[in-house]
Amino acid sequence: MDKIYSVTELARELDVTARTIRFYEDQGLILPQRAGTTRVYTHRERARMILILRGKRLGFSIKEIKEFLDLYVVDITKSSQLQLLLNKVRQRARQLAEQKRALDETLRELKDIEKLTVEALQKKGVTVEAA
Repeated sequence: MDKIYSVTELARELDVTARTIRFYEDQGLILPQRAGTTRVYTHRERARMILILRGKRLGFSIKEIKEFLDLYVVDITKSSQLQLLLNKVRQRARQLAEQKRALDETLRELKDIEKLTVEALQKKGVTVEAA
């Protein structure tokens, strides 16, 4: 028999808040069962939460994560799911590489400004602390 989790147990195990789990439930990404009035989460919801949290950590939107999870249910062979994942991962990697280039350029510019500012202060006889 599969382990059943309360929202508190699942939150503790995944190191998130109960509110986080309820948010993803409200978004339709997980569908807990009911034991009376209590929500109970199975191994399936736990696995989906792990995928959701990984997707969020990697920068995917709720819509993208939902699309991926929905394909998992529809495509038994998982070919469509894997192709979508591959496309999304490549797209996200390109976005992050572009952001990294922009950050590297900004850091270079800041270093140049810092150097010029230190030199200007030193010419005025001001002692500048090392960074």
